[in-house]
Amino acid sequence: MIAQFILSMLLAGILIYAWSEYGRSPAVALLAVFVATAGLYFVWAPEHSTALAELVGIGRGVDLILYIWVCLSLIVVLNLHLKLRTQMELITALARKLALADAQSARWETEQSEPTSNFIYSRRGARKPRQTSDRSA
Repeated sequence: MIAQFILSMLLAGILIYAWSEYGRSPAVALLAVFVATAGLYFVWAPEHSTALAELVGIGRGVDLILYIWVCLSLIVVLNLHLKLRTQMELITALARKLALADAQSARWETEQSEPTSNFIYSRRGARKPRQTSDRSA
């Protein structure tokens, strides 16, 4: 009975979270609401999960739920991996474009200006060379 209350609280938290995220991603929120509702149903009526498991040829309802959970977890991990890979490819393409744009901009700046010794020193942030005067004469 204690496990049912703990699982119910966790699934209720998932329901609340899914409902609050409905505006951002309706499809994922509806799927999460459906799964959490089914989870609550099977927590409080475990004999129905056993009957459903026997219907599909699995001995216990817990085994059926575990198999479904593993399959869903693998799908989620694959989906996250593919999204991460796409993001990394996008970041790589953006970095390449930015590097090329910076190189072209720097080339254009150097072609447009006439470099002098003071210009070179001021661009690098170094001090300008001192002009020495010969006072010994």
